[in-house]
Amino acid sequence: MSAPVVPHISVRREDFNIAREIDALTAGRTDIGAVVTFSGLCRDESATLAALELEHYPDMAEAEIGRIAAEAMQRWPLSGLRIIHRHGKILPGENIVLVVTASAHRRAAFDAASFLMDFLKTSAPFWKKEHRRDGREGEWVEAKAADDDSKSRWAR
Repeated sequence: MSAPVVPHISVRREDFNIAREIDALTAGRTDIGAVVTFSGLCRDESATLAALELEHYPDMAEAEIGRIAAEAMQRWPLSGLRIIHRHGKILPGENIVLVVTASAHRRAAFDAASFLMDFLKTSAPFWKKEHRRDGREGEWVEAKAADDDSKSRWAR
């Protein structure tokens, strides 16, 4: 019997390197047949954003991400899991979030990654505030109904 999967969860200010994170998950492993990654970037759709500031309560954020990760590992036979979520001021084009799922087979890795992102987007306690290029104070970003709709597909 293989050892239980312990997810790597990191909530941090510093950026991450996607290739290094995949290597850290798969190094020396021969039981992994599929790795799925999702990386979310800070976007500036209207060319007015100077930065997006993400605030959080550290213990609460890590606990909720851990709960979401545990649920994913119960639902799918994962061989490995890494989740990184940044906080602080993030510039357009920079990384915000990374989910890496590994499994013997692709379907479990794809489904788990999609589930994780739907729940991170709606349930992880992060608050986003826009800072504008013209120096005006930005708005707090409101939750989107479409994100809740995406999450609802996972109801059991």
